[in-house]
Formats: sequence, structure tokens, C-alpha cells
Amino acid sequence: MATTSPTRHLRGIRDTGARQWPRLRPQTVAGRVAWIIILAAFLLFFVVPILWILLAPTRSDSDIVRGAPLAFGSLHDLRATWEHVYEFQSHAILTWIENSAIYTFTALVITLVTSIPAGYALAMTQFRLRKPLLTLTLLVMLMPTSTLVLPLYLELDALGLTGSVWTVILPFSFFPFGVYLTYTYYAATVPEELLEAARIDGANEWAVFRSVALPLAKPVIALVAFFNFVHNWNNFFLPYVMLPSSDQYPAQVGLSNLLSASPLFNSASGVSHIMRPEIALAALITTVPVLLVFLTAQRALVAGMTAGSTKG
Repeated sequence: MATTSPTRHLRGIRDTGARQWPRLRPQTVAGRVAWIIILAAFLLFFVVPILWILLAPTRSDSDIVRGAPLAFGSLHDLRATWEHVYEFQSHAILTWIENSAIYTFTALVITLVTSIPAGYALAMTQFRLRKPLLTLTLLVMLMPTSTLVLPLYLELDALGLTGSVWTVILPFSFFPFGVYLTYTYYAATVPEELLEAARIDGANEWAVFRSVALPLAKPVIALVAFFNFVHNWNNFFLPYVMLPSSDQYPAQVGLSNLLSASPLFNSASGVSHIMRPEIALAALITTVPVLLVFLTAQRALVAGMTAGSTKG
């Protein structure tokens, strides 16, 4: 009967231990440490501020200053914070949100009516000046929005529209990024043979677009609508320049009024009850519509982003 020597038995135990506990290479350790550092930086600069702004309305201002930075206060403090925000300038927060909704959705409708046919025409039809128009669309899309505010203001002033809601709605409706998204979608996903077959059957260009191309564009329509909604809702500089009255301000410009009324930013004429909790709650309220749109349209957005990845 064969026997196993103690030396061989101990060697087998050492081999098994080596297999169970592999030695980490210096490169692996350095990679893990770098990953932990990046994750910690992400939590510090992104997650912690979001948690703070979510918890701040539930606390009093003195508790925020003296207490733990990330702690839940009470529902009583949350209710008091809401009352202060709601009562500011005779319920101005509701007026600002209503104005934002009017500007954003009106401009969104105009954007879809103009951007989708324009992108289709640039991608699927041949006409004179097609390439210069496409180049101009790309150039305007890459320009910062703030550079166009002054010429837009002078143009709308010449048309006699200064001070009206159209000084915001019409520039909001000008959305070259939506034209480019539609162009890339049609160029990458819709086969020209399909449209050509409809033309051979006797359909004119409008009928081809309405009956064939438009039903296929649902993913990109959702994508253009979402990006336009977010861009318009969060736009600050254009309404700030164009609108003369606080009653016409959208939510983002209205927040600047709230900040300027706080003793934290205006010690001379600040409103004593507009402090850190009220500012945080107002910021959260103006962010809720964008969050709701994103959550309800998430599936359509994913479909729109991946639709142009393959041809056919």
C-alpha cells in the first residue's frame, strides 16, 4: 500500500494555498488603488452635493450651518421651507414654472415641426445648396448659444417683438442640433430603396415623408424632443436678456431673483426667510419636470440613441 510522505503532503498544502490566494502584481494593486481614488472623487464631487441639496429643505438654516452636513431634519422644517418659497413675491414660483412650461412646450412643437422635415431633406433628398446648408447647420450647432443672443435681440427688436414671449419662444425653436440628429438618423437607418419604391408607386415627396419616413422616425423624434426640452427648460441667459418683467421670467431666471432676495447674497435688502433650505427646495422644484420627462421617456431615448448604430 502506497504511502504519502509528510514532506510531499506539506508541499501539496502549500501549492493549494498558493492557488487559493494568488499574489497580486504591483500593476494590479496600482489599478485598484486608482479605481478607488476615482470612485471616491466621483462620490465627493457629484453624489455628496446631490444628497446635500435633497436633505437641506428638511432642516433649518442654523442646523445646516452648525449640524452634520448630511442629515435629515424634520417634516415640520420641510413644510416651513415650502411655505417660505410659496409665499415669496405672491407665489412667484408657480408663475415661473408656468412660464417655463409655456415657453418650453410651445418651442418644442415648433422645433419638431421644423427640425424633422429639415433633417429628412438634408439626408434623403438632393437639391442645390444642400451641402452648404448642412455645413452651416454644423457650424451654428457648434457655436455657443450666448454668442447669438445679441444679434437675436437686435433682430427681434427690429420686428417689434421686444418684451413679448416670442422673444424667447422663437429663439428656443431654433435648434440646429435637432436637425443634425434627424439627418444622421435618416442617413444611417432608412434605406433609400424604400423611399425610392414609394416614389415609383407615384407618391410625391411630401407623401413619401408623411407615409414612409415619418413613421420610421419615432425614436429620433423622442430624442430631439428630450434634448430640446432640457435645453429650453434650463436656458438662463436668453430669457434673462430678452424679458423685462419678473412676471415673464421662466423658472431658471426666477431662481436668480430668489438668490438676490436672500441675505446670503444681498445683505442690504435681503428677505430674512429666504435662506439655504429655501434656495435648495426651489432648485429641486425647478428640476422635477426634467426628471419626470427623463423617467417617462427613458425607453424611447435609449431606442433613439441606438437606432443609428446600424444601417438597414
